[in-house]
Amino acid sequence: MSVQPEKRIVTVAGNRIAYLQAGTGGEPVLLVHGITTYSFIWQDIIPLLAAEYQVFVPDLLGCGDSDKPLDQSYALREHARRIGEFAAALGIEKCHYVGHDLGGGIGQIVAVNQPGLLYSLTLINSVGYDFWPVQPIISMRTPIIRQLMMASLDLGAFKMIVQRGVYHRERITPAVMDTFRRPMQTGAGRKAFLHFTRCLDNRDLTSLEEDLRSIQMPVLIIRGEADVYLSSLISEKLHREIPGSKLVRIATGGHFLQIDEPEILAQTIAAFLKDQRGQSG
Repeated sequence: MSVQPEKRIVTVAGNRIAYLQAGTGGEPVLLVHGITTYSFIWQDIIPLLAAEYQVFVPDLLGCGDSDKPLDQSYALREHARRIGEFAAALGIEKCHYVGHDLGGGIGQIVAVNQPGLLYSLTLINSVGYDFWPVQPIISMRTPIIRQLMMASLDLGAFKMIVQRGVYHRERITPAVMDTFRRPMQTGAGRKAFLHFTRCLDNRDLTSLEEDLRSIQMPVLIIRGEADVYLSSLISEKLHREIPGSKLVRIATGGHFLQIDEPEILAQTIAAFLKDQRGQSG
């Protein structure tokens, strides 16, 4: 059984979507990243889950190695629709959804609009309600910041964003930073990133508020307590309003919890998934 991921490509609605796949047994688990990252953010999580599950890790449209069209919307509601199409293209009838940052927002939309696709929903430092978009993403919409982003990535701004997002600053090594920045090294990657920021609309999630209170599937909410970008009010409100949800706090985790505490995060997810398997069995 392979627990190391393989890079693959699938065509979804005419777009090439890159994804990582690992594991050959167990129920499918879908790991979905947020903005400023792509599938690599899960690299230390994938092997820890792939021993028990089939793990699929897409690059969202406009991110990583996926196509980057600028004439299509990268709004969360559109990404949620594409997640359903991605699963269908791979023959995934049902999966456990794990989303980080905007990936968590996408997961909320999938849970409401396509509940039959999910066994369970896990939200890690997720956006929610009207508490987002946040700085510095909002500033990317202003002309001067856009010009600076398009002109150069040597200004240190992107590195600062990443470093502020972790608790263990020493884990942002030059190699990790290079991986973060790789899609931004091309004009197409920078344009796609800025297009993503322009497409963000918190109404995609505020419109779900009533529906979240009716979610029936098991929901795990994980909060890295040192997250300086997303308020703890999001996780607390999600926990309060989603029936039967479980909230786990990790003190030594920032926004990029996958980098700060990959083992703790993977163990927390695996324990939750095992509970669901036990209940269903």
